[in-house]
Amino acid sequence: MEWLNQVDWLDIGWATVDTLSMLGGSLLFTVLLGLPLGILLFLTGPRQLLAHGKLYGALSLLVNLLRSVPFVILLIVLIPFTLLLVGTSLGVAGAIPPLVVGATPLFARLVETALREVDPGIVEAAQAMGATTRQIVVGALLPEAMPGIVAAITMTAITLVSYAAMSGVVGGGGLGDLAIRYGYQRFQTEVMVITVVLLLILVQVLQMIGDRVVIRLSRR
Repeated sequence: MEWLNQVDWLDIGWATVDTLSMLGGSLLFTVLLGLPLGILLFLTGPRQLLAHGKLYGALSLLVNLLRSVPFVILLIVLIPFTLLLVGTSLGVAGAIPPLVVGATPLFARLVETALREVDPGIVEAAQAMGATTRQIVVGALLPEAMPGIVAAITMTAITLVSYAAMSGVVGGGGLGDLAIRYGYQRFQTEVMVITVVLLLILVQVLQMIGDRVVIRLSRR
């Protein structure tokens, strides 16, 4: 285990903090943007409360286009936008905007799918009682779809972990940046191994927490 003594654990610690910061910040904005987008996709879809073929088609096309762009390319393409928004394309601050842009379409689709799985009879019952569209969404659709939405948040968080690691290619900071600068460019295999193990642990913890919350919500 002598090779562990050659590792700069302080750098590993700060890189882990940066990764968690990127994950937390990007997940927050992804949920704030993706949830209403997913609800709008659902409501304007065929045979839904606010069915609107053209609007749904435009939103669906936008979501599909953003989802189809590889994240590494998206990182590079969004550098001017990131500079304009936060003043830098490096570090945690520079990584969050492309992370949000990359993950929001995925989360919106997952939210739409979760809402589609809600029993239509619940919506019909709410309509029969004279509920407005807002009341149906807030009082019926979202509570019923909550286990699916939590599962969507969990999946999105795990995706963001991999995206955050890839952001190291353009100096995004975190464990991915550390793995590239030391593990790859300086041939420090021990750093690469440790960063991979830490990322695996993070993904496992996120999945366990998400699964427990989904199970608890499903029992209500």
